[in-house]
Amino acid sequence: MKTIKGPAIFLAQFMGDKAPFNALESVCKWAASLGYVGVQIPTWDSRLIDLEKAAESKTYCDDLKGRVEACGVQITELSTHLQGQLVAVHPAYDLMFDAFAPAHLHGNPKARTEWAIQTVKNAAKASRNLGLNAHVTFSGALIWHTVYPWPQRPAGLVEAAFKELAARWKPILDVFDECGVDLCYEIHPGEDLHDGVTFERFLEATGYHPRCNILYDPSHFVLQQLDYLQYIDFYHERIKMFHVKDAEFNPTGKSGVYGGYQGWVDRPGRFRSLGDGQVDFASIFSKLAQFDYDGWAVLEWECCIKDSEQGAREGAPFIADHIIKVTERAFDDFAGAAVDETLLKKIIGL
Repeated sequence: MKTIKGPAIFLAQFMGDKAPFNALESVCKWAASLGYVGVQIPTWDSRLIDLEKAAESKTYCDDLKGRVEACGVQITELSTHLQGQLVAVHPAYDLMFDAFAPAHLHGNPKARTEWAIQTVKNAAKASRNLGLNAHVTFSGALIWHTVYPWPQRPAGLVEAAFKELAARWKPILDVFDECGVDLCYEIHPGEDLHDGVTFERFLEATGYHPRCNILYDPSHFVLQQLDYLQYIDFYHERIKMFHVKDAEFNPTGKSGVYGGYQGWVDRPGRFRSLGDGQVDFASIFSKLAQFDYDGWAVLEWECCIKDSEQGAREGAPFIADHIIKVTERAFDDFAGAAVDETLLKKIIGL
């Protein structure tokens, strides 16, 4: 067994216009002061990284690593959640998702998709240059609008959609393979990869690509009422990243899984700060340790009630307390004895 690394923190939800959240060094020093030892970097924030330069220049990446490590933390992984989303967008979402792309691509879905594909490929090269072995993204979605279909889905629609989704991602996965980096899809509602079945569909469509892997985030499974512990049993060999995020689900006679178009505070399913929700993290950390997960435990803060800085402050010790330093010996070794072939034969009656 292996010991999980951490605690680390995903910086996306903390970046802002005021110090210390407006620059690389200051936000890294802030994270270190709270007890974090790693930071996960959102690549769409140019204050944190120039992704194109990182893909091209090992020298730039060495300097970036040095600047981060001088602050007391290290880079755990890079993220292309927003850019990955744009690899596959149904036209119904074009206007809303244009905001994730540069302004000159707005209103041009074909060019936007090409840009997204190249950007995620750049993330593979940047990860290699930074010495990282895993990367997180979103899959995007071509048929999310049919998730609860009426009228019913035409025969063959799902198969055609996953064939197209895999065709877009296969060249990207190949670049990640060339770079020696696992591409981890955050399994997330709103994406075509949103549970175990859809991940399996995609994995099969990619020809079981070795770099097609999972970022495990139990909060999204609580909101779907999916068994997030058994999920680890099924997919532990593909789980290469871990977001530590809490959630709760409290259905009423008025609203359930779909939330009634309500704001986050009023939905039955809500993201919460660590320890304030319903996720059984003790069992999760035990299962991941049992299955030799040796990646990072990364706080992703998304709470509709608690302030982000309080959530971050409480998150570091919460994760540290849940990381299991795995044992190097069996608890009953003291009662063991050296191998004695004669004794063994006597015990089994020979």
